[in-house]
Amino acid sequence: MLSEFELIRRYFERSAHSNALTARRAEPSGVQLGIGDDCALLDPASGMQVAVSTDMLVEGRHFAAGADPFKLGHKALAVNLSDLAAMGAAPRWATLALALPSADEAWLERFSAGFLALADRFEVALIGGDTTRGPLNICVTIMGEVPAGLALYRAGAQPGDEIWVSGELGGAALALQHEAGRVTLEEGDRPAMLSRLHEPEPRVALGERLRGIATSAIDVSDGFAGDLAHILERSSVGALVHYAELPRPAVFSRIGDAELERGCVLAGGDDYELVFTAPQARRAEIEALGKEMGLSLSRVGFVQSGDARLMVLGTEGTPVAAPRSFDHFAEP
Repeated sequence: MLSEFELIRRYFERSAHSNALTARRAEPSGVQLGIGDDCALLDPASGMQVAVSTDMLVEGRHFAAGADPFKLGHKALAVNLSDLAAMGAAPRWATLALALPSADEAWLERFSAGFLALADRFEVALIGGDTTRGPLNICVTIMGEVPAGLALYRAGAQPGDEIWVSGELGGAALALQHEAGRVTLEEGDRPAMLSRLHEPEPRVALGERLRGIATSAIDVSDGFAGDLAHILERSSVGALVHYAELPRPAVFSRIGDAELERGCVLAGGDDYELVFTAPQARRAEIEALGKEMGLSLSRVGFVQSGDARLMVLGTEGTPVAAPRSFDHFAEP
């Protein structure tokens, strides 16, 4: 049976890995002292602010029992990277806290491989954390750097700004509906939708490129309508969005269930796309940015003065009711 400290050394201390797949630098840039002491010691770059976010994934709430540990390791880090993307911050460091029912070596091997593979892609140094015995619970704290004065905020949207969305909305929620047995995805559609749910792609590069362009931003974790509402509340503005302009996977048209589509696109969580606002004068610049990055950026509405209220209009110009976005403590 692995001890707590052997578990950490074998699966998460990068200098301890020796094979080609998981070999790591002992002390990445900006880390004066990493795993092994009571605290890590970091050296933020001059002129940078440190952005910090924490997300928790709980078995039975955020993922099903028996979930693929490799994909779970990926997602645990990806959802935190998405928070940095929404602030325009470059990822640097992370800590990982795990509650584990047991020290299952096969599970740990897969989980750490998924986590560290994504960490390597974004040059994130794992600098510490904690382990304990208990129901499966994964908590990541991510830290990044953003030039002082250039961070993106939820506050900042101005009347007349255009509202933009990256990628597509609703795919992760549709995959969840499939896994719950409420809808059946055709074999050809299944892999892409399931990947959106279990292996989301954080829009880190986009967030960094939006510094100085976007007036506000947020990532879509709990649903487009609910997350955009956070921008409206913090910015003290309203918004008008055209439902037909919201980007969504083509599979919805093949399913042909308007109510299902509306729920997934407007209120489905786990998309981890970016919603941002920008002045109309930056439209050409944003369109060019999307082409350069090979990433769809869709203009879906505009910011209005007045109460912090979102109006979604259908094709006939009539209001579309937005289903309630996810809330851990909302009454069912």
